[in-house]
Amino acid sequence: MMKNNIGMDQPNEINEKNMISELDSVSEMKEMKVGVGSNMNSNERTTVDSTNEGLDQLTFADNMEPITVSRKVTHGKGNMAGKRAGRVSMLLGACALTLGLTVAAPSAGAQKLEQGVRSEHVLQLQEQLSDLGYFDAGMTGYYGTITKGAVRKFQQAQGLSADGVAGPATLNRLNKKAKAEGETLRQLAKLIHGEARGESFEGQVAVGAVVLNRVHSSEFPSSISKVIFQKGQFTAIDDGQFNTKPTQTSYRAARKALNGADPTNGALYYYNPKIATSVWSKSRPTLLTIGQHDFTR
Repeated sequence: MMKNNIGMDQPNEINEKNMISELDSVSEMKEMKVGVGSNMNSNERTTVDSTNEGLDQLTFADNMEPITVSRKVTHGKGNMAGKRAGRVSMLLGACALTLGLTVAAPSAGAQKLEQGVRSEHVLQLQEQLSDLGYFDAGMTGYYGTITKGAVRKFQQAQGLSADGVAGPATLNRLNKKAKAEGETLRQLAKLIHGEARGESFEGQVAVGAVVLNRVHSSEFPSSISKVIFQKGQFTAIDDGQFNTKPTQTSYRAARKALNGADPTNGALYYYNPKIATSVWSKSRPTLLTIGQHDFTR
C-alpha cells in the first residue's frame, strides 16, 4: 500500500522555485486545453494497491522498428519466366528470414515538431537540447516558446534553416549530436508503476495524466520531474516503490499520457475512498472514479 500527499500549501513559493517554465502564460496553458484546478492549499494522502513487474526502456534514439526485407521480382515474358521470378522471390525471402535481414524504419520521432505540439517526442527533443546546452527549462513534453527558441539556437549553430521548427533535417542532426536517454519518460513510468500497477491500463494512464495536469497548472512545479519529486506528494517516492522496475504497460501508459490522453478530464488529485481518512480529500467534488481511485480537482 502507498499514500500520497497531494496538497499545495505554498503555490507562490513553488512558482518562485520554478521560474523557468515551458508554459509562458496562463493563456498558453488554456490553448493546450489542460484542466487547471482551483486554488487548493491543503495536504492530502492517497493510497493505491499494486502488483506487476518487467521493464520497457524504448527511447527517442532507440525507438526503431525493424521491417522485414521483402523483394518483389516481376517478369512479363511467359509462364516460365513468371515461375522463375516467383522462385527467386521466394528464395530471397527465405534468405532474408534465415539471415534475420532487416532494415530500420525511421525513428518515430523523425517528424515535424513545432510550437503547440504536446507529445513524448517533444519531451525527448527537450532532453536532447538540454544535454547539448540549448534548453534550460523544465521538461514538460510541450513545445512552447522556450523550446522553439532552443531549437532555433541549435539550428543556427548547425547551419540549418533557423525557423524554430524541428523537422526531419533538424531531428536527424540532433540525433547525431545527442542520444536521448529517455530519463523523464522512465521517471513517469516508474511513478505510474509505483502508484497504480494494480489498476487497469486506463487507471494507469489516469495517474500519468494527473502528473501532466499538474505540470501545466500554475499551482504546481513546471516540469515532470519536479512534480514527481515534489516533497510529500507521492508515497511511491517516499516508501521506495518508485524504484521498482516498471512494466511495459507502465511505459505505454506514460507515453499515452504524454501524447495527450487524459481520462480524468483535468484532475489534479486522486485518492482511494475505501481507505482515505482525510476529510479534505473526501470533500472535493469527484470528477470520476477509475478502479480504486476517485479523481478530483
